[in-house]
Amino acid sequence: MSSPTEAEPTTLAVVLAAGAGSRFEGPNHKLVTQFRGRPLVTHAVDTAIDACTEGAMAGPLVVTGAVDLSLMLEVEAKGPVVLAHNPDWVEGQATSLQLARRLAEEIGVEAMVVALGDQPLLTVADWLAVAGAEGAVATGEFEGLRRPPVRLHRSVWPLLPESGDEGARVLMRGGAVEVEAVTCGGNPVDIDSLKDLELWN
Repeated sequence: MSSPTEAEPTTLAVVLAAGAGSRFEGPNHKLVTQFRGRPLVTHAVDTAIDACTEGAMAGPLVVTGAVDLSLMLEVEAKGPVVLAHNPDWVEGQATSLQLARRLAEEIGVEAMVVALGDQPLLTVADWLAVAGAEGAVATGEFEGLRRPPVRLHRSVWPLLPESGDEGARVLMRGGAVEVEAVTCGGNPVDIDSLKDLELWN
């Protein structure tokens, strides 16, 4: 808990890790598959933990669903996280984002910064750059490619979809909200397949 002299965090870091990973054909769920010597999801979570420490963000909140990550993260992650199970994960990523939104509203933060559990090569600098953006919607831009992390100010939360496999992308594609592109230097690749795993491992 913060001391009276410390400012309360205004941003919640969120890692979405609820999907089935249906395009991954390995023997285990992709998030628990070994990547560079550790379970894949721990890379994303550890980076989020460091970003929360350096950027004074709340969290990270890890939204789970298809696979229980609680014990693995308790053992493997470099620090504590807030876990939230999404019982509606089968209905798409939007439901995980809505769960994160509800928790963010309870905490009382002004914004969420959201990345994916299968993005193992983002950097702390990527998280902090997007978290520091001023736009209502901001996204990382990696050599011209717009990818998470994405910052969502509370003013746009009511516009987020409630179901389906798209979350913030709906806002970014729709044109109703101006999107701030934030230059990032990490690697935004997400591991969707065994080919991806072999390529980046």
